[in-house]
Amino acid sequence: QVQLLESGGGLVQAGDSLRLSCAASGLTFSRYAMGWYRQAPGKQRELVATITGVGRTNYADSVKGRFTISRDNAKNTVYLQMNSLKPEDTAVYYCNAYYYVTNYWGKGTLVTVSS
Repeated sequence: QVQLLESGGGLVQAGDSLRLSCAASGLTFSRYAMGWYRQAPGKQRELVATITGVGRTNYADSVKGRFTISRDNAKNTVYLQMNSLKPEDTAVYYCNAYYYVTNYWGKGTLVTVSS
C-alpha cells in the first residue's frame, strides 16, 4: 500500500521559512517523479514544484527563487524548502508521486502565512 505522509506545515509570518517533508512508502521511490502542489481556499490545486528521479526540477513562476525542491532517494523523502514566504503562499500543500499513468497523493499539510 502506497503512502505519502507530509509534515512540516504550520503558521508563520511573512518573510519566514518552512521546510516541508514527504515520506513515501510502498513504492520504488527512485522511479517516481515527485511533486508538491498546493490548494488555497476557494482555488484550484496548482503545481508548486516537481523533481524527477534523477533530480531535474521544475517550478511554478510564483515560487521560483524562493522555494527549492529536493529529494533523498535513500530516505524515500522529498522536501520543499520555502523561503521568503508570502501571505499568498497560504494553502494546503500536497505531495504527489507519479510514474507513467500511476499517480499517488498525500493528504496534505497546511501552511498559513500571516502578514
